[in-house]
Amino acid sequence: MKNDTVMEKAVTEAVSPATGAEQNGSGPRPHTHAEAKVQAEKKKAKSHIEDKRFKIFSGSANRQLAVEICKHIGIPLGETKMQRFADGEVYFQLLENVRGADVFVVQPTCNPVDQHLVELLIMIDALKRASAGRITTVVPYYGYARQDRKDRPRVAISSKLVADLLTTAGANRALFMDLHAAQIQGFFNIPVDHMFASPVMVSYFRDLNLPNLTVVSPDAGGVERARFFATKIGAPLAIVDKRRTDINVAEVMHVIGDVEGRTCLIYDDIVDTAGTLVKTVDALHDKGATRVYACASHPVLSGPAVERIANSRLEELVVTDSIPLTESAQKIAKIKVRSVAGLIAATIENIHTETSVSSLFN
Repeated sequence: MKNDTVMEKAVTEAVSPATGAEQNGSGPRPHTHAEAKVQAEKKKAKSHIEDKRFKIFSGSANRQLAVEICKHIGIPLGETKMQRFADGEVYFQLLENVRGADVFVVQPTCNPVDQHLVELLIMIDALKRASAGRITTVVPYYGYARQDRKDRPRVAISSKLVADLLTTAGANRALFMDLHAAQIQGFFNIPVDHMFASPVMVSYFRDLNLPNLTVVSPDAGGVERARFFATKIGAPLAIVDKRRTDINVAEVMHVIGDVEGRTCLIYDDIVDTAGTLVKTVDALHDKGATRVYACASHPVLSGPAVERIANSRLEELVVTDSIPLTESAQKIAKIKVRSVAGLIAATIENIHTETSVSSLFN
């Protein structure tokens, strides 16, 4: 019987080899949840660093965003050389081996749109010719997205043309954030992941805890986008009916929904010249709204946009860093920037590890 007890004790110690000091509470204490999370992040970062077949490169459009994405993942930004000839022609060279690698190219096609688009195409071609295993274009802002259909005679469907260019250049997969029109995904003959900045925006406005909040779509085309956001934040929806008279020119007609005595949050994907935004703010105030906020994924902010926002009755415009802010926009206190680097990093990781992307946004 005594021998059986000794044997049982030996088996227990083999299965759970804790020292006497640990059993008495004087040894190392177990990890807390926060410490365990930190350890898991370090382990994950180490595994990515050791994974020589996982690489991220960036063009010149928004290099800072690419750097932040790499920090979240725990890998260095790929080394490249990009120069221009005297006439503006792009010269690009990879400075490290990518043979067989899973490569992600971060490059929003923001102003100057054509220049950054050509950079992206040349980078993809260089990666293809260097025998990269898979090339995923990460385009936080997709230029030409507003030209997705023939709304007038004899016009180009430019967003389809850009899709063909990216595919022909050699992209195997594409990742976009808040496309102006979701059907643009159908222009590609390669897999497309469409991510949303709404988790970042929802978190920000929940923390503000705005009273009597109503989410507002600035036009009929953005109703689905605004409804999704309103559902996430738990607020009713209103719509502003507008009639566009020319490119970048819009005339607000009337407000559909009750906004009197309420705080309004305009939700859109792009703020370009801010003409629609400012007129929407005025229309909401005219209908009795007490305060008006706005958020948009892509701060294009061209032409008189910054001046219009500064002089408007808008309380705050919250945007993401999908596009770098201009110097003039950075000086305006009303314009706040929320980073989507962590969200894009998580999406890239899930693509690399072949796990669900949609789970990040459900």
